[in-house]
This record gives sequence, C-alpha cells and structure tokens, in this order.
Amino acid sequence: MSVTNGSFLTSLNDALNGVIGAVNGLLWGQLLVYLLVAVGVYFTLRLGFIQIRQFGHAVSVLKSVKDVDNGISSYQVFCTSMAARVGTGNMAGVAVALAAGGPGAIFWMWLIALFGMSTAFIESTLAQIYKTKDIDGQYRGGPAYYMEKGLGQRWMGTLFSICLIIAFGLVFNAVQANTITDALSHSFGFDQTIMGMIIVAFSAFFIMGGLRKVAAASARIVPVMAIGYLAIALLIVIMNLSELPAALMLIVKSAFGWQEAAAGGVAYTVAQAMQSGIARGLFSNEAGMGSAANVAASATPNPNHPASQGFVQMLGVFVDTLVICTASAAMIMLSGVMNQPDAATGISLLQQALSSELGDWTTYFMAAAIILFCFTSIIANYSYAETNVMFLNGNTKKGLFIFRLCVLAMVMFGSVASLPVVWNLADASMGMMALVNIIALVLLSKLAIKVIKDYETQLKQGKTPEFDRSKFPELEELDGAWHPEGSEPVTSTK
Repeated sequence: MSVTNGSFLTSLNDALNGVIGAVNGLLWGQLLVYLLVAVGVYFTLRLGFIQIRQFGHAVSVLKSVKDVDNGISSYQVFCTSMAARVGTGNMAGVAVALAAGGPGAIFWMWLIALFGMSTAFIESTLAQIYKTKDIDGQYRGGPAYYMEKGLGQRWMGTLFSICLIIAFGLVFNAVQANTITDALSHSFGFDQTIMGMIIVAFSAFFIMGGLRKVAAASARIVPVMAIGYLAIALLIVIMNLSELPAALMLIVKSAFGWQEAAAGGVAYTVAQAMQSGIARGLFSNEAGMGSAANVAASATPNPNHPASQGFVQMLGVFVDTLVICTASAAMIMLSGVMNQPDAATGISLLQQALSSELGDWTTYFMAAAIILFCFTSIIANYSYAETNVMFLNGNTKKGLFIFRLCVLAMVMFGSVASLPVVWNLADASMGMMALVNIIALVLLSKLAIKVIKDYETQLKQGKTPEFDRSKFPELEELDGAWHPEGSEPVTSTK
C-alpha cells in the first residue's frame, strides 16, 4: 500500500509540475513578455516620453519631502518599493542574463526598463486615484482597488489579490529566506534552522508593526544597502576605467549581433540577447506586474496630486535596473571572469568577479548584501500582501494576525526546505496577476493619462500641482481619499 501511495504521490507531483510548467511557459515564455513590452511602448508614446522629459522633475519630487505629519511619505514609499524590487535578482539575475544572452542582454535590459518607467507611472497614478482609507486612517490601494472602483469588477480585484498573496506574501518570502540561509550555510557553515529562527524573529518585529513600521524600516535600510553596493561597483569601475569604453561598446555591438565571438568564446544571437535581457529586466523592475502599486497608494503625496507618486515610482524602475543591475553587470564584465574556462554561474559568478578584483574578503560583503537585499524584500513583500488581505476582508483587519503568522511560518519553511513545485506555483500566480493588471491598466489608461496631463499643465503654468476631482467627471461618484470634503468616511469595523 505504501509503495502504491508513494507512486501515486510522485505521479501527482510530476503532473502538477507539468501543468504549472506549461502555464509558466505560456505566460512568461510568450504572452507576458510581449504584452509588457507592448504596453510599455504604448504608454511611453501616449505620455510623450515623460520618463525622459520629466526625469529631473521626478528627482525633485522625491527629494521634496522625507517625512509627513500623518501617514507615509513618498520617500518612505519609494524605499519600500525598492526594498521589494531590489533582491538577488539584481545580482544573480544579471549574471544569468549575461550567461544566457551575452553582454547584449544588458542593452535590452536597459531598453525595457526605459519603457517600463512609463508603465510604472500609469499604475502608480491609478493606485493613488482610487486609494481609500482603512479603519486606522492609513491609505490603502493598488490594482485590486482600481479594478473594483474604476472598472466595477471586484472579481478581478479578488483574483489579483489572491495571486499576489500567494506569490509575494507567502512563497517569495520563503524563497528570500532560503537564499539567506543557503548562502550563509555554504559560506560559513551556519545551521539553517537556527538562522531561520533568527530571520523569523526579525521579520516578526517589523511585520507585526504593520505597513508604517515596514515603511520606516525600509527608509533606513535601503539607502545603506544600495549605497554600499554601488560603492563597491564604483571602486571596480575606477580600477578598470580604461576598459569601460570597450565594455560599453561590447554591450551595444552584442545587442545587435555586430560582435563576433572571440577565440574559444560563445557566440550569442540577437534573439538570445533580447529574450534574456527583456525577461530578466521585466522580472527585476516589476513594472506592469501591479506589485509596487500596492505601496504607491499608501503615500501622502507631495505635491498633493495622484501623478506625483507616478513620478516617484518611475524613478524606482530606473534605480533598480539602470543603476543597480548595471552595477552588477559592470563588476562581472570588467573583471573578465566571464571569459575564464572555470567561470561560475548565477550569483557565484558575481562573487568570483569580486574576489578576483578585491580579494576574498568580499565573501563577507556578499553575505551582508544577500542578507540585506533578501530581508528587506521579505518585509516589503509582506506590506504588499497586507493591503490585499484587507481588500478581501472589506478593508478591515479581520484575519490579518493569522495571515502574519502564516507569513512567518513560510519564512521558517523556506529557511530549511526547498520545494520546486511551490516556487513554480508562485511564478504562475505572479504571471496571472500581471496579466489581469495589464488588462486593467489598458482599460483605465485614458483616465490616468488625463490626470497626468493635468499635473503637467499646472506645472507649466508655474503652479504647484493640486488635484481637483471636479475636473474629472469619471470620478464624480467615487468615494475615496480624494473626496471633495476630505477623507472618505470609514464605515468598516474591525
């Protein structure tokens, strides 16, 4: 009987893997890559390349305020979204892209980030338009909210929320914890169970404090994390400054197939470079997936206009891909480790590059980077999921404590175990939520563009943009944070 049961479970597991693998192949191998690129180009054209025209203004908006008397500032929201965006994908993902598509993959990663900035602008603006207040007076919003309030389709919001909770709230947090304990176990021999308990304890400290505590922690940790990583990259660039022009030329030539393979090297096609660079770029910056929009809605914007948060989140895509991913690529390419016969793969390739340039002490630096990158992703991912749990519960805190315990349980599980079918399920969930979000973005884009143009018009007139809902008949019946009389009346109870 036990043999029969074992065979049945193995067959069931194989069948599940096959089905989920087929779904992921369709979503990520075909459908989503083309859709995300298409909407990025479409929004860029509709907004007149706003990511280039208004880049300086976006920086000024981010710098304008770091603290607010009530709620969460745009700067804190920026750091929280960066905490979720910036992870091992910015290190290992870049190495994978280089290995699979060659140096040309970096060019296509840059290009998709440029278009993705406009997509992030649209979804964050919509998140602000349709945000509401919870029982504690905290702003909540995101794709689930604009699907329900903007399109009148709560079922879409429910589907999106469930997919995000599975992917970001549970499974990806287990993946991040697994990355930390696996790295520390291999590098220093630390016990994974003990490390898992420590990660759970630190995660609980921030998670139990809710969204504001997560935002405050992100605002302190993320700048240190990013500056430290970029400082190491800059040091390696300076050490190899004479090689930098050749490396940049190699990226461009390889992107269009103009670079022949060196003796003994590997020749990469344009298709390989494009597929690898676009896929890794989209996965890293999350533009269009609807994830960062959840925290974008939580900001108290300055100027007091929905589009101002769009400018801030646009910068998030830029920093994630065009700054941090580029730093990883520079360290790998300038070190020359890719051309060595014993070149490693994944994050080990980056470690090999650091060791060859700066010495073995960088093992400790990489361990610290992994811990910070992954831990901040855990608490930021939780913040995304918290908003969607509240959406499902009518914007109340019902069941939130139990969900927090589930998140911590998954963090512990991920610290000591690995279950590939679960990771595949997370990819499928994220793909489905991205697909639903893209549909909503296209359907609501007319309003978002109108709101953004209203902001730019006021800016051109020398005014500090202020949102006047009466200019938008589409929002006449909307009860929310932009209600003419002030905050939306809260009718829900705990």
